[in-house]
Amino acid sequence: MRFLIVPLLWAALALPAMARKLTLDEISAYLNSFRTAEAAFTQINDDGSKSTGRLFIKRPGRVRFEYDPPQKALVLASAGTVAIFDPKSNQAAEQYPLKRTPLNLILKRRVDLKRAKMVVGHKSDGKTTTIIARDPEHPEYGSIELVFASDPVRLKKWIINDDAGGRTVVILEDMQTGVSLQPSLFSIPYAEQELYGRRND
Repeated sequence: MRFLIVPLLWAALALPAMARKLTLDEISAYLNSFRTAEAAFTQINDDGSKSTGRLFIKRPGRVRFEYDPPQKALVLASAGTVAIFDPKSNQAAEQYPLKRTPLNLILKRRVDLKRAKMVVGHKSDGKTTTIIARDPEHPEYGSIELVFASDPVRLKKWIINDDAGGRTVVILEDMQTGVSLQPSLFSIPYAEQELYGRRND
């Protein structure tokens, strides 16, 4: 019998360790543990196209997506507004309220995922923990899926399901928290001057 046990033990040791399912309190505590963050990202759009860039977060309410060439686009959220800049266009930045996007849920000053009806999904695949959250007062704004690794807790990616039925995946790499970020990074007027002012000089 002992000759059968040894191979079984080796097989068990060879299996990847199962990550524990994170609680909502643990995830909320993690999100509230930092005010600033920076990471490289890969974005997969609803049509399957991909783009890469650099992400900057400054809570509450501020985020910056700098897209690599050839896009060279810029998306800013600040002062309750999201602005989408396309330097190749002759049009002014498209703007709309941040509160109408699911990303607003994790940019709040204090995140509380146990808020009534906010989390509509909470699961683990043995490797990561995923929560699906939406604004309980405005479910029509869409939802956000947040995927976390554990030990240590870290945000790996998010998926935005918007009000138009679109789905956008953002995969994060080498995320650093507690970084120093200049206020100008999140200034919509400053970005307008930098991107459009120069062209008009």
